[in-house]
Order: sequence, then C-alpha cells, then structure tokens
Amino acid sequence: MAFQQRRGARPSNNSRPTGGRSFGGNRGGGRSRGPAKKYIHPSKFINKAIAKADEVVYEAKHKFADFPFGAQLHHNIEVKGYETPSAIQDQAIPPIIEGRDVIGLANTGTGKTAAFLLPIIERQSGITLRPSVLIIAPTRELAQQIDEQFREFSKGLNLYSTLIVGGSNIERQIRDIKRRPHFIIGTPGRLKDLMQRRVLQLNNMTTLVLDEADRMLDMGFLPDIRQIVGEMPTDRQTLFFSATITPDIQALVNTFLKDPVTVSVRTAETSEHVEQDVIEARDKTHKVEILTDMLSGSDYDKVLIFGETKFGVQRLSDHLDNSGIPSVAIHGNKNQSQRTKALSLFKNNKVRVMVATDVAARGLDIPNVSHVINFDTPQTYEDYIHRIGRTGRGGASGRAHTFIDQR
Repeated sequence: MAFQQRRGARPSNNSRPTGGRSFGGNRGGGRSRGPAKKYIHPSKFINKAIAKADEVVYEAKHKFADFPFGAQLHHNIEVKGYETPSAIQDQAIPPIIEGRDVIGLANTGTGKTAAFLLPIIERQSGITLRPSVLIIAPTRELAQQIDEQFREFSKGLNLYSTLIVGGSNIERQIRDIKRRPHFIIGTPGRLKDLMQRRVLQLNNMTTLVLDEADRMLDMGFLPDIRQIVGEMPTDRQTLFFSATITPDIQALVNTFLKDPVTVSVRTAETSEHVEQDVIEARDKTHKVEILTDMLSGSDYDKVLIFGETKFGVQRLSDHLDNSGIPSVAIHGNKNQSQRTKALSLFKNNKVRVMVATDVAARGLDIPNVSHVINFDTPQTYEDYIHRIGRTGRGGASGRAHTFIDQR
C-alpha cells in the first residue's frame, strides 16, 4: 500500500491537518464562508477501538410482544424482525404509551425512531383530529427515514403521513396537507414556510416529537422551532430526543415539556468503538492517489467519505467513477430526488462508496458501513465524532481514516 499510516504515534505539535479547499477547490458550488475551521490535533484522530467484549450488554426488561399494541401493529413489528427492544425502546415506550412527556438521551443508531413511532402509532387509534402528530427533524434525510419507518410500522392501520422538507415540490406538499394526513414529518424551514402560507395549521396537534434536538440547535433552527411550537396547543404530548443536554437544550425542555420522564441510555462515545488512524499525504493530488489505491483493496466493503465542499465532493466522486470505483455523491447542490437515489444505491449495496458533505453526518441510518474516510478534516471535533459515528454501529466493528499533511 503506497501510503504512510502511523498507528498510535503522537504527532508533533506543529503539524496541521489538511484543510482549506477540498479536492478541486471551492469553485462555484463550494461552502459559503462560515466560522473558521477549528484546529484539531492529529492525535485526536488516532484511537485503538474498545473490543466488543468489553461492553456491557443491555438486558431488556420487555419483549416487543409484551407491549400493549394492537394485533396489526404487533404483526408489522414481527415482519420487521423485531423481538427484543434496544435500551431506548425498552425504557421509553412504556411512558410514551401512558401519554407522558419524555426526554430521550441516546446516541445515534440506538433505535430511537421506533422508540417514539411505535407508541405514537398505538395512541393514534381512535383519534379523529387530523393532522395530530408533528415530528420535526434537522435534515431531509432523517425526516425521510422517519417517514419510511412510519409507513412500514403503520401498514394496515389506515394511518397516513406527509413528508414536508425543502428541496421537494412545495405544491405537492400543499396538496398532501390538504388531504389531512395523521402525521406531519418535516424539517423546520419548510414547516415554517407552509405555516406562513396558512397551509399548515397546528392548532389540533396532540403530539410533538423533536428528534436530534441538539443538531437542530447547532444548525440555527431554534427561532423556527420556537415559532412552530408556539402555534401548537399547550395541552399536548411532547417527546424530545437528543444526544446531549446543553444549557440551551435544557431551556427548551423547560419551555416545551411538562413533568417529563427522562430516559438516558447514553453510552460511551461511538468513537471509542471505532478503530481510528491518520494517513499522511503531501498534497491533494497525493491524497487522491492514496485514496484510489486504498479503495481498490478488498477490505473496503462499504465506505463513506467526507469532504468539505459541495464542489469538491462531486469532483472526488466523479474522479473515483472514472478510476473504475463506482461511487455516489450526496451534498446540498443535489435535489431531494437525487439525494434519495444516491442514498438508496449506497444503503442497498448497489455502490460501495458514497462521498458526502456533513449534511450526511447526522441521523442517517446506513447499516454496515465498514469505513469512514475524512478526505477533508471536519470543522470541529464534534463534527468528527458525528462523521465517524456512521461506522461501528450496533456493536459492529468499524474503522475511520483521516487525511493529514505529511509530517
């Protein structure tokens, strides 16, 4: 293999990770000027994974068959192959069924979507007001995943949803809302837009779910969320899911929830279970050569590559295609149908490489990612943690490589 890989060595303090513009520069479609990239010492990209055997396995108190769901919902759960709930499912489903407000603190990839969807679906039986459930997610992809899971769990129950996200035809979404679905699943910007057009009325909502609340605050959605929730009845059930509780999030909790039950199943950071290492490269051309060489190896089964800019991500994906390594790209210049198609091809193993901007770093449920490669270093260490959290999920092993300047 034509690259240097240092395992466990602590780099000198004057080394700087590769940053700046992505492969191909920032021409045209690149990232707009935002906060300056924070320096991350290369040593933070090196970690020996904790073996699976070192983890304490959670012992569920329930089986899915124990929960007081109707026969059709139980059937749909069985079809999905669910038998034993995860920790967040085991502990959050009972209070949600009881109608309590719930704060769920859980790592990404722990099954929290089913933890809130299943009891909400059960509680919707007999409710005639429509729409009555609002689920807010930070990204289009996460909203779409929630909608897909809702459709699987609600088969045969005469419950319907509408997906309200940017990048999709707004006129169609308006028509869908007028059909009065039971569930509205969307992102803050488009939800606020349709509220301002007086198309989306929230005064009859009985249930609110805020998923990945910490990410929504990171993305600057707090004013939109406050405006949206301000239009909802105060007498409602509110479910609040986040990986962390910060002062800003605590303030939201105090505002939005009443006497909530807190379910915390936070475990060690996902990064501790991912084998992490750095790869040194002289320049961007050398990085591309190394990457192409790596991906030609048989070990790289399902690889998620992160780049900094939309333009750079597309250029890199095109280069890999031209080098005989089929890949797809997902970034903000793709419309929703293009992003959906790319994600589907990667998830279903039609292509084994996906190149992405950080839009894909949070919330995406992509099974069996073997490697995460940081072609460009992230803006912050928190972004790095979320990037590499796409691998090593559900107890599986995972590897992460980060390119840095040659020392």
